[in-house]
Order: sequence, then C-alpha cells, then structure tokens
Amino acid sequence: MSAGALKAEAQEAAPVVTVEGLSVSFAGVPAVRGIDLAVAPGRTLAVVGESGSGKSVTATAIMGLLPFAGGRIDAGRIDLRLRSGATVDLATLPEDRMRRIRGEEVAIIFQEPMTALNPVFTIGDQIMETILEHRPVGRRAARAEARRLLERVRLPDAESMLGRYPHQLSGGMRQRVVIAMALSCQPALLIADEPTTALDVTVQAQIMNLIRDLQEETGAAVIFITHDMGVVAEMADDVLVLHDGRMVETGPVGRIFAAPGHPYTKMLLSAVPRLGSFQDDPLPQRRPVSIMEGGRVREVGEAGSQDTVQADRTLLRLDGLCARFDVAHNLLGRPTHRVHAVEGVSFDIHPGETLALVGESGSGKSTVGKAIQQILRPSEGTITFEGRAYAGMTERERRQLKREVHTIFQEPLASLNPRRTVGASISEPIRIHGLMSGEDAIGERVGSLLEKVGLKRSHANLYPHQFSGGQRQRICIARALASQARLVVADEAVSALDVSIQAQIVQLLMALQAEHGLSFLFISHDMAVVEEMAHRVAVMYLGQIVEIGPRQSVIGNPQHAYTRKLLASAPVPEPGRHIDRRLNAEDVPSPMRPVGDPPRRVALREVAPGHFVADG
Repeated sequence: MSAGALKAEAQEAAPVVTVEGLSVSFAGVPAVRGIDLAVAPGRTLAVVGESGSGKSVTATAIMGLLPFAGGRIDAGRIDLRLRSGATVDLATLPEDRMRRIRGEEVAIIFQEPMTALNPVFTIGDQIMETILEHRPVGRRAARAEARRLLERVRLPDAESMLGRYPHQLSGGMRQRVVIAMALSCQPALLIADEPTTALDVTVQAQIMNLIRDLQEETGAAVIFITHDMGVVAEMADDVLVLHDGRMVETGPVGRIFAAPGHPYTKMLLSAVPRLGSFQDDPLPQRRPVSIMEGGRVREVGEAGSQDTVQADRTLLRLDGLCARFDVAHNLLGRPTHRVHAVEGVSFDIHPGETLALVGESGSGKSTVGKAIQQILRPSEGTITFEGRAYAGMTERERRQLKREVHTIFQEPLASLNPRRTVGASISEPIRIHGLMSGEDAIGERVGSLLEKVGLKRSHANLYPHQFSGGQRQRICIARALASQARLVVADEAVSALDVSIQAQIVQLLMALQAEHGLSFLFISHDMAVVEEMAHRVAVMYLGQIVEIGPRQSVIGNPQHAYTRKLLASAPVPEPGRHIDRRLNAEDVPSPMRPVGDPPRRVALREVAPGHFVADG
C-alpha cells in the first residue's frame, strides 16, 4: 500500500490519543489552557509555537511526567487507545501503571539526546534496559533486538556500536540511538520534541526521513513538536498552533500554510526565511519583521539593501590555516592518529562584510572561529588583522585584539554569568579594556546599549535567568557593542531561537552592521538564514573550503556536489515538497587519519567572478 493510501486509511481510523480541555499549571501559574487534539494511526500532528507557548508542557502531560517537573493537570482528559483496544485516561493514571505505558505504548524523542542517554552506560546496555523492562525476553534476545534496532535506524557497524558510549557518537548518531530506544517496544504513539533543532541541515533531513520511514513501517501516530515551519511542511499532516498556552488555530497542513486564519499563525509564517527568496538580489536585504503585541501583529524595522562592504580594505585574512589534534598514541606516547580539523583554509573578510561559513558538524567551522578568537593556536598558517599577524603581536596587542574580535555563541545562557546582573556583564568589557571611567558614564552607556538592541534600561538590574532566549541573545549582542568590536564571530547564534525571534535577531545584526560598519563571520548550518544575511558564503567540508563566493552565486548556482547536497537538504516551508531521501544516505567521513597520511589539499578554481570551487 502506498504512503498516500496509508494516510487516507489512517484518517478514517480511531485516534490513538485524544486530548480534551487539557489545562496545566506550575505552582498555580497556568501554562496550558484548554488544549484539544487528536492523532490517528499513521498521522503526524505538528504542534508549533514560540518558547513558552505550551508545546513541551503538553508533551510532558501526555507522557505522565508533569509531577517530576513540578506541574499538575488542573482539568481535561488524555485518552490513549492501547494495543489491546482498551482506552485509558492518562491524566488520572497512578505512576506505577503509567510506568508500564511509558515506553511500551507511548514514547518520546527529546531535543538533546545527551540528556536522554546515560553517559556511563554503553549504547547497547541502555537499549537493552528498555527492552528488558517492557518485553518478556532474556539478555541474549534483548541484545539481538538492540542490534536490529540500530541497523533499522541506519547506524553503521551496529555490533561495535553496542559497546560504545554516548560521547563517542556524533549528535546525529546519538539522536538515532534515542529513536531506536523509543521504537524498541513499537509504541502506538511517538512524541518528537524538537528532535532536529540542534542538528545540521543534512543530519536533520536524515532524521526526518528516518521518522517518516519508520512511521510508514509501524503505523505509529506521531506528535512532532517544533518551531521550524519548514520542518512542519515536511513532516506534518495536521497542525496545531499554540500561543501563550492556548490553541489559536488547527487544521490540515496545506490549509494552514495557504490560508492561515489567526494573526499569530500569519506572523509565524511571515518570519520564516525561504531559501531562494533573495536570488534576484546581489546584496543581502533588510526587511521589516512582524511582532505580536496586545493580540495584534505589527511590523518593525525598515527595508533596504545591505550595501556595507568596503571591498578596498581587508580587515581579517587567513592564509593556509591548519588545526590538527593528536587523538591516539602508542605505548611509547607517540601519536598514531590525528584529527585534521582545519586543513589549509584561506579567506579574507572586509570591513562591513558578512562572510557565512557553512557545513556540517565536524567540517571545521567552529575551529576556524576559535583560531580567529585566539582560543586555540593554529598548527600552521597565518591570521592577520588589519595587516598585523597574530604570531607577531605583543601581549598588549593581543588583549586589544580580544576587544576588537568578539563572539556571540549559540547558547547565550552559557556565556552569561548567572550570578551577575546583565548590566554588570555588559559593562565588563568596558571596565577590562578601560574604555570609559566613572560609574555614571558606564551606567549611561549600558542603558543606551540595551535600548539599541531593543531592551529597556531597567533590564540592567535583572539576571540572565529572568530573560527569554531571544532577550539573552540581545544582551550578548549589547556586550559585543560595549567592547567596540569590529569583527563579530557569530557561532550558530540564531539556530536555537524560535523562528520569529530568529528573524528579529538577524535584522538587528544587519541594522547594527549598517550603523557601525561591523564585520561578521557568520557560522551557521541554516542556508535560508545565510542567504538572507551574508554577502559571501564559504562552504567547508572535512576541514577545507570546497566553494566560496558571492552569496547570490554560491546559493543560486552551486558548483560543488557538497554545496548542492546542503541546499537540497534544507527543509522548504511548502507542504507537499519532500527532501529527496537519496541525498542523505551517507554520513560525513571522519577527519581522523593516521599520522603521516595527511588529506589531499583541494585546489580552488574560479568559475565566475569571485566564485571559486574545488575540483571533485
């Protein structure tokens, strides 16, 4: 039976789970109010909304995990149809019965697999534990089943994988292990809570294809929680939109995208960057963004071309940069294997320019960023800032460089001191580098910086945990401005943000670039955001640049096979368009090689003005 026929048959079947009037609170504070949903076998319901909308709380309630998170169900039913045909209300089940259902009838895939995997137990032991808990089999049969599950989720060399620990696997591999654990008892309902948010675009495509394939094999009902509307279009049959703990719209995915009825849904869809939207524009384009205030949507910001590049000057230059790490040694302590994280990378960044560095995990993007920030010392090659080589700088010049080259990390909470107010964190570079003196003057500067990034002066007295993720990222941007940075390394700075907040941060960075002439090294795996923001794009693969050139040329006319794979793997916010499953069958090879066997250096040739590509 075809996938389409299965979907049609599933639509007529009785729902696996039905939620009616679900309301949840934490310490008396409402988190979810009056949620209704139903999912039939073989169907996928996407639950979308920004952080705090109630998506994960709804999933936690269905899994019976609210008591462990300090929450309680105030009203409503959660009816689950068991494989036996009986129906139980999960909202009223005691924990001992819920423990049997959890994993056996309903399972969950979390966003961060490392939080779902025990670091001190092997992959095999953790999968076998789930099987032994819920199925009447012995250890030998459980091990055989664990191996079969790893093969089913397309992990290579499943037998040796059973003996590995979570830290020995890549993010994509760990997520596949979590999926294997979730499927170990063939649950009727699978909840996927942001399972692809932190993954590279090609790995994300692999995981989405895998979940879809397994759903077709097992007929499971799937609740897919996400804020990525491209993923929604790719995965969902139906959509439930949540805002502030309430459902604001629900319906088939095609109707939601073609004719959204609620202003909040329209705002979410308008914020989605669409790959190819700027193909006719030689320069990045600023655009107004929609925000929700008082139940109404309004636009903020101005449209305009980002014509900020001073092409006659060079701010930063990398020439033959290499970073290698010894990872295995013999009995005499001599290295036997070496990771070639970066191998012969060269590029320039001009004042006012945004160069996007793209590629999968392990390609060397962040290693390049760390070398530029002086966090690691290159094995070979030179880095120069305004003609001054890093290697020849005095200690005073290096400290000055740390002020002029600033970093915005992916997770702002990890880069802000939780015990210091945000005002103290923003003023820290001002004090360290002696940029201003006098508490009143410094306080005025901090207040003006907070206003510049869209926050209030009074926010200076609050602590990081009192802000949302998007607000914390704005605080990190304010701190970069406080240091009077000239080059900002944005390392996946928007990838973990909700789509509407992401749009606001991207437009804020572009506005600040236009105002202050900032340069950006924008490290990302989101090709649609790269197209929106970058002047030039450099594609990295196994530590080397395989394609570099103007954004319009690289994205509009990709020449290297790997660039084409990255672009083809990006989810498109158009229902009915699916990622070609053949594009994502392989993982990126390991950059580890025996000592004395370095990788072949690729040579770049010019295929268009300023557009260079590696052969092969």
